[in-house]
Amino acid sequence: MPRPTVHTRPFGTIPTGEEVALWRLESPSGAYAEILTYGGILHALGVPDATGRTENVVLSLPSLDQYAEKSPYLGALIGRYANRIAHGRFTLDGAPHVVPVNDRGHALHGGPAGFDTRVWEATPRTDGDTAELRLHLHSPHGDMGFPGTLDVTATYSLDAHGTLALDCVATTDRPTVLSLSNHAYFNLAADGGDILDHTLQIYGAAYLPVDRTGIPLGPITTVTGTPFDLTTPRPLRTGVLADDDQIRGAQGYDHCWVLTSRESVTPHRAARLSTPDGARTMEVWTTAPGLQVYTANQLDGTLTGTAGHPLRRHGAVCLETQHLPDAPNRPAYPSPVLRPGTTGHRRTEFRFPRPTTPHAA
Repeated sequence: MPRPTVHTRPFGTIPTGEEVALWRLESPSGAYAEILTYGGILHALGVPDATGRTENVVLSLPSLDQYAEKSPYLGALIGRYANRIAHGRFTLDGAPHVVPVNDRGHALHGGPAGFDTRVWEATPRTDGDTAELRLHLHSPHGDMGFPGTLDVTATYSLDAHGTLALDCVATTDRPTVLSLSNHAYFNLAADGGDILDHTLQIYGAAYLPVDRTGIPLGPITTVTGTPFDLTTPRPLRTGVLADDDQIRGAQGYDHCWVLTSRESVTPHRAARLSTPDGARTMEVWTTAPGLQVYTANQLDGTLTGTAGHPLRRHGAVCLETQHLPDAPNRPAYPSPVLRPGTTGHRRTEFRFPRPTTPHAA
């Protein structure tokens, strides 16, 4: 039986002179994943449909220059802290810290020079039925204002069934806050259209309402009776186009669902996304306590993807596994603190169960 394989090719050079490579993991299932060493970007994710036809189901850009200059975090590894920290400020063990702000007065995704802007060191590996790409990054004490020297290893692995997993492991030499994630934009139809008729189910019954700048208003809130009740599968349009203050403020979903009370040891099911005809389905499993759902509300068609389609509003959905936004300032939220002598570990799996019978195109 064929086994997964790993290949590489050059992808360009950034202005600092660092060379960037594209690594391709291939599975005998027909699935493949392409990862850039710049930003740890998931550049492509090929998934077979019910008929066995493989297409790329994530938004991506044609060139390194576009990723470096214009990308809204397409496919990137996010760190040190995914989502927002209010006003770029937090206090840890009595010491104040400041992260440069880059989103409406707040620090977003680790600040203006987060992990999505770095060139990661890559090590490929094949092990039986799995192809892996191990990415390593050394982040010094004070990087973007965060305390502690941090060593991060992010491993993408693709198995013979076509499951793509991302394992993030980090250690620090002094207390810090940490929330690592991936910011892939998914469109399982791979047709350049919107995702409003995709169905989404989230395995969490609570979420965080936010103000107009994306900062949580306060307590964790039940989804019951709101457009955020996705405990059963619903077409995304029923929520994204709802007459609701939270939806209007974000122009769609840009909210965090609360899955568990803490980071778990083994992955639990977080979400299930399907095309309207059911030809492709993706399940997200994770150890993270939160899931940010973002329906590409700020895409405006000015960027063109690798398939030649303009990247438009609601053309994809991000399912970002993470700690809760602004948790460094919210003691009631699951703690994002990482201390010396411990290891931060998060695993997220993107599983693609195959339909039992083909669907009509």
